[in-house]
Amino acid sequence: MVCIRQATIDDLLAMQACNLMCLPENYQMKYYFYHMLSWPQLLFVAEDYGGRIVGYVLAKMEEDPSEPCHGHITSLAVLRSHRKLGLATKLMSAAQAAMDQVFGAEYVSLHVRRSNRAAFNLYTSTLGYQIHDIEAKYYADGEDAYDMRKMLRQPQPKKHHHHHHGGGCCSHDAPPAAAGSSPTSTSPEKKADT
Repeated sequence: MVCIRQATIDDLLAMQACNLMCLPENYQMKYYFYHMLSWPQLLFVAEDYGGRIVGYVLAKMEEDPSEPCHGHITSLAVLRSHRKLGLATKLMSAAQAAMDQVFGAEYVSLHVRRSNRAAFNLYTSTLGYQIHDIEAKYYADGEDAYDMRKMLRQPQPKKHHHHHHGGGCCSHDAPPAAAGSSPTSTSPEKKADT
Protein backbone atom coordinates (compact mmCIF):
# COMPACT_ATOMS: atom_id res chain seq x y z
CA MET A 1 0.00 0.00 0.00
CA VAL A 2 1.28 3.44 -0.93
CA CYS A 3 -0.23 6.66 0.35
CA ILE A 4 -0.03 10.14 -1.13
CA ARG A 5 0.49 12.84 1.48
CA GLN A 6 1.75 16.39 1.77
CA ALA A 7 5.51 16.50 2.11
CA THR A 8 7.20 17.74 5.26
CA ILE A 9 10.66 19.16 5.75
CA ASP A 10 11.72 15.72 7.00
CA ASP A 11 10.98 14.27 3.53
CA LEU A 12 13.34 16.51 1.57
CA LEU A 13 16.41 14.23 1.69
CA ALA A 14 14.33 11.26 0.55
CA MET A 15 12.78 13.37 -2.23
CA GLN A 16 16.25 14.37 -3.39
CA ALA A 17 17.38 10.71 -3.29
CA CYS A 18 14.35 9.70 -5.37
CA ASN A 19 15.19 12.46 -7.87
CA LEU A 20 18.80 11.28 -8.14
CA MET A 21 17.69 7.70 -8.85
CA CYS A 22 15.08 8.64 -11.46
CA LEU A 23 15.98 11.78 -13.37
CA PRO A 24 18.90 13.43 -15.15
CA GLU A 25 17.80 16.87 -13.87
CA ASN A 26 19.01 17.11 -10.29
CA TYR A 27 18.78 19.90 -7.72
CA GLN A 28 20.77 21.09 -4.75
CA MET A 29 19.09 20.72 -1.37
CA LYS A 30 18.60 24.51 -1.12
CA TYR A 31 16.20 24.29 -4.09
CA TYR A 32 14.02 21.76 -2.23
CA PHE A 33 14.10 23.99 0.86
CA TYR A 34 13.11 26.98 -1.28
CA HIS A 35 10.04 25.12 -2.56
CA MET A 36 9.15 23.84 0.92
CA LEU A 37 9.46 27.27 2.52
CA SER A 38 7.65 29.10 -0.29
CA TRP A 39 4.89 26.66 -1.31
CA PRO A 40 4.59 23.90 1.31
CA GLN A 41 1.02 23.22 0.15
CA LEU A 42 2.28 22.07 -3.26
CA LEU A 43 4.81 19.37 -2.34
CA PHE A 44 3.54 15.80 -2.12
CA VAL A 45 5.18 12.42 -1.61
CA ALA A 46 4.21 8.82 -2.24
CA GLU A 47 5.11 6.80 0.87
CA ASP A 48 5.08 3.00 1.00
CA TYR A 49 3.89 0.91 3.95
CA GLY A 50 7.45 0.85 5.34
CA GLY A 51 7.65 4.65 5.44
CA ARG A 52 9.94 4.88 2.39
CA ILE A 53 9.45 7.74 -0.09
CA VAL A 54 8.92 6.13 -3.51
CA GLY A 55 7.81 9.21 -5.44
CA TYR A 56 7.30 12.95 -5.17
CA VAL A 57 6.09 16.04 -6.94
CA LEU A 58 7.90 19.35 -6.51
CA ALA A 59 5.74 22.30 -7.57
CA LYS A 60 5.56 26.07 -7.23
CA MET A 61 3.52 29.12 -8.11
CA GLU A 62 4.91 31.42 -10.78
CA GLU A 63 5.29 34.97 -9.53
CA ASP A 64 5.33 37.02 -12.75
CA PRO A 65 2.68 39.72 -12.24
CA SER A 66 2.30 40.14 -16.03
CA GLU A 67 1.10 36.53 -16.35
CA PRO A 68 -2.18 35.01 -15.11
CA CYS A 69 -1.92 33.23 -11.78
CA HIS A 70 -0.53 29.77 -12.50
CA GLY A 71 1.44 26.95 -11.01
CA HIS A 72 4.40 25.03 -12.37
CA ILE A 73 5.45 21.42 -11.90
CA THR A 74 9.18 21.58 -11.23
CA SER A 75 9.82 17.85 -10.93
CA LEU A 76 7.90 14.57 -10.76
CA ALA A 77 9.49 11.19 -10.11
CA VAL A 78 8.41 7.69 -9.10
CA LEU A 79 10.90 4.91 -8.38
CA ARG A 80 11.02 2.29 -11.14
CA SER A 81 9.93 -0.37 -8.62
CA HIS A 82 6.68 1.52 -7.99
CA ARG A 83 5.65 2.55 -11.50
CA LYS A 84 2.39 1.48 -13.17
CA LEU A 85 0.54 1.89 -9.85
CA GLY A 86 -1.08 5.26 -10.55
CA LEU A 87 1.28 7.18 -8.29
CA ALA A 88 2.39 9.83 -10.79
CA THR A 89 -1.24 10.67 -11.60
CA LYS A 90 -2.14 10.85 -7.91
CA LEU A 91 0.86 13.07 -7.10
CA MET A 92 0.08 15.38 -10.02
CA SER A 93 -3.62 15.53 -9.13
CA ALA A 94 -2.80 16.46 -5.53
CA ALA A 95 -0.46 19.30 -6.61
CA GLN A 96 -2.91 20.58 -9.23
CA ALA A 97 -5.80 20.58 -6.74
CA ALA A 98 -3.71 22.52 -4.21
CA MET A 99 -2.73 25.08 -6.88
CA ASP A 100 -6.41 25.57 -7.66
CA GLN A 101 -7.83 25.47 -4.12
CA VAL A 102 -5.08 27.31 -2.23
CA PHE A 103 -3.82 29.78 -4.82
CA GLY A 104 -6.65 30.04 -7.37
CA ALA A 105 -4.36 29.09 -10.26
CA GLU A 106 -5.85 29.37 -13.75
CA TYR A 107 -3.52 26.76 -15.19
CA VAL A 108 -0.50 24.54 -14.52
CA SER A 109 2.61 24.47 -16.68
CA LEU A 110 5.46 22.00 -16.98
CA HIS A 111 8.36 21.08 -19.23
CA VAL A 112 9.04 17.60 -20.55
CA ARG A 113 11.82 16.27 -22.76
CA ARG A 114 10.74 15.74 -26.36
CA SER A 115 12.23 12.24 -26.19
CA ASN A 116 10.35 11.21 -23.03
CA ARG A 117 7.36 9.53 -24.67
CA ALA A 118 6.14 7.84 -21.47
CA ALA A 119 5.94 11.16 -19.60
CA PHE A 120 4.45 12.91 -22.62
CA ASN A 121 1.70 10.26 -22.82
CA LEU A 122 1.00 10.57 -19.09
CA TYR A 123 0.66 14.34 -19.36
CA THR A 124 -1.46 14.37 -22.53
CA SER A 125 -3.55 11.19 -22.42
CA THR A 126 -4.07 10.77 -18.68
CA LEU A 127 -3.76 14.27 -17.22
CA GLY A 128 -5.06 16.46 -20.07
CA TYR A 129 -2.04 18.70 -20.72
CA GLN A 130 -1.54 20.30 -24.14
CA ILE A 131 1.59 21.54 -25.86
CA HIS A 132 1.82 25.31 -25.51
CA ASP A 133 5.25 25.79 -27.09
CA ILE A 134 8.58 24.10 -27.76
CA GLU A 135 11.62 25.47 -25.94
CA ALA A 136 14.76 24.81 -27.95
CA LYS A 137 17.75 23.45 -26.03
CA TYR A 138 15.90 23.77 -22.71
CA TYR A 139 17.84 20.99 -20.98
CA ALA A 140 21.53 21.09 -20.05
CA ASP A 141 22.36 18.42 -22.64
CA GLY A 142 20.77 20.54 -25.39
CA GLU A 143 17.52 18.60 -25.76
CA ASP A 144 14.34 20.53 -26.54
CA ALA A 145 11.40 20.61 -24.15
CA TYR A 146 7.68 20.69 -24.69
CA ASP A 147 6.22 23.59 -22.69
CA MET A 148 2.87 22.10 -21.65
CA ARG A 149 -0.18 23.54 -19.95
CA LYS A 150 -3.40 22.37 -18.37
CA MET A 151 -6.26 24.75 -17.64
CA LEU A 152 -7.67 24.49 -14.11
CA ARG A 153 -10.35 27.18 -14.43
CA GLN A 154 -11.67 29.74 -16.86
CA PRO A 155 -9.38 32.77 -17.21
CA GLN A 156 -10.34 35.56 -14.82
CA PRO A 157 -10.29 39.28 -15.60
CA LYS A 158 -7.01 40.85 -14.47
CA LYS A 159 -7.65 41.56 -10.81
CA HIS A 160 -4.74 39.72 -9.27
CA HIS A 161 -3.22 40.80 -6.04
CA HIS A 162 -0.28 39.43 -4.14
CA HIS A 163 -0.13 38.24 -0.58
CA HIS A 164 2.77 37.25 1.58
CA HIS A 165 1.40 33.80 2.32
CA GLY A 166 4.32 31.73 1.23
CA GLY A 167 4.81 32.93 -2.33
CA GLY A 168 2.80 32.77 -5.47
CA CYS A 169 -0.28 34.57 -6.58
CA CYS A 170 -3.90 34.21 -5.85
CA SER A 171 -7.12 35.68 -7.12
CA HIS A 172 -10.10 37.01 -5.24
CA ASP A 173 -12.13 34.07 -6.49
CA ALA A 174 -9.95 31.27 -5.11
CA PRO A 175 -12.08 28.83 -3.13
CA PRO A 176 -10.94 28.11 0.43
CA ALA A 177 -8.75 25.05 0.81
CA ALA A 178 -10.11 22.13 2.74
CA ALA A 179 -8.20 21.93 6.01
CA GLY A 180 -5.89 18.98 6.22
CA SER A 181 -7.05 17.42 2.97
CA SER A 182 -4.74 15.68 0.54
CA PRO A 183 -6.68 15.40 -2.71
CA THR A 184 -5.86 12.38 -4.83
CA SER A 185 -7.16 10.96 -8.06
CA THR A 186 -8.63 7.54 -8.64
CA SER A 187 -8.33 7.69 -12.41
CA PRO A 188 -6.41 4.99 -14.25
CA GLU A 189 -2.98 5.93 -15.39
CA LYS A 190 0.24 5.47 -17.19
CA LYS A 191 3.62 5.87 -15.49
CA ALA A 192 6.49 8.09 -16.46
CA ASP A 193 9.60 9.72 -15.22
CA THR A 194 9.96 13.30 -16.35
